[in-house]
Amino acid sequence: MSGGRAADIVIAGAGIVGSAAAYFLARQPATAGKRILLIERDKSFGQGSTARSAGGLRQQFSTPENIALSQATLAMLREGSALFGPDAEIGFREQGYLVLATPEGEPVLRENHAVQTAASAPISMLDPTALASTFPWLSTDGLAAGAFGATGEGWFDPPSVANVFRKAARENGVELIYGEITGIAREPTHIASVTLSDDTRIETGALVITVGAWSGAVAALAGVALPVEPRKRYIFVIDCRDVPDSLRDAPLTVDPGGVWFRPEGRFFICGKSPDETSEQPGGDLSDIDHAFFETEIWPALAARVPAFESVRVVNAWAGFYDYNTLDQNAVIGAHPDITNLYFATGFSGHGAQQGPAAGRAIAELIADGRFTSIDLTRFGYRRIAENRPLRERNVI
Repeated sequence: MSGGRAADIVIAGAGIVGSAAAYFLARQPATAGKRILLIERDKSFGQGSTARSAGGLRQQFSTPENIALSQATLAMLREGSALFGPDAEIGFREQGYLVLATPEGEPVLRENHAVQTAASAPISMLDPTALASTFPWLSTDGLAAGAFGATGEGWFDPPSVANVFRKAARENGVELIYGEITGIAREPTHIASVTLSDDTRIETGALVITVGAWSGAVAALAGVALPVEPRKRYIFVIDCRDVPDSLRDAPLTVDPGGVWFRPEGRFFICGKSPDETSEQPGGDLSDIDHAFFETEIWPALAARVPAFESVRVVNAWAGFYDYNTLDQNAVIGAHPDITNLYFATGFSGHGAQQGPAAGRAIAELIADGRFTSIDLTRFGYRRIAENRPLRERNVI
C-alpha cells in the first residue's frame, strides 16, 4: 500500500457536477474548513461528459425539478463575474431553444409547456404561421407547433464553467488529487474508505459519486446497484456556405424526430440520440460513425432547413451520456441505508446544464441534512431501489 489518508468528504469525479459540489461544500458554514478531497482520474479533463457536451441550457422539460435545476444554473451563469470574480469565463449565449412538434407530438409539447409555464419558464407556443414568420429559414412542412424560449435558454462552455468551480473550490481549501477509485470499503450502514489504483487508501466521513457515465461501475464497488451507464453520442460540425444571417442567429433547434442543431461560430453543430433499440455501447470515443450523420441526421436537417441541403462535415467528436436506464432522470441525494453515501449523477444528457445547481443541492444535503434551495426528494435513490420511474419526457 502506498499509504493512508483521511478526509471528511470525498467527491468522486471533478467534472462540472463534482467541482460545483466541492465549491459549495467549501462555502457552506457547516462544512467550511472540512477536509474535502476532489478525486479525478483524467488529468486532461478531456474524456468526461463535461468536456464533450454541446453545452445546452434549457427550461423546456416535463419534470418540475429539472426546470428548477436549469433555472438555478441560469441564475449562476447570469451572475458570472459577481459569483466568481471578473475573470470568470462562462461563455453563455442566451440564444434560445426551439422544440418542434408534429400533430402527433403536439399534445405532449403542450402538456410540457403547461408544466413549464407553471414553473414561470418564459416559453412561448408558436403555430406554423408564427414559426414561419419568426424563423424564415425554417420549413414548417408537417409541423403543428413549436415551443420557443427566447430568453433563459441557450448554450455555454461547460469545461470553462467546471474549471471556474474547480479553481474556486481549491481557493476555498478543497484538495484536488488525480487517481481512479478501484475499491470502496463499506460497513453495513456506511462507507469507511476508498482505495485508488495506486493502492492509496482514504478513510472518509462521506462519499459523493459524481463520476458521470462511470457512476454505476463505481457504485458497484460498494455493492450498490445504480442503473447509470455510458451511452455514446456523436456531435458533428458542419459548414454551409449559403447561410442567411437569420440562420446564424438561430436558437438551438430540435426537430420532431430528435435531430438538433445550433450555430457555433461560423459553423453549426448537430446531433441526435439514437433509438433505444440501436444504442451504441460505450466503446472508444475516437471511433466516429460518420454513416450516422449521412443516414440519420443530414436528411432531417435538409428537410427542415433548406439551406442545409448542401453541407460539409468538417469535424466530429463523441461523448458519453451518464444514462439512467430506469427513467432518464438524475439521481440526486443520499442512499437510504448507507448513511454517508451520496449521488449526483444519471442526468442522461442534461448534466452540464444542471451540474452547478445539482452540486449546490448535494452540498446543502450534506451540510444541512436537507435540500434548501430546490426540493429534489423525488430524485433520490429510493425510487431506484423501489424500481419506481420518474420519467423525463423531453430528453434530447
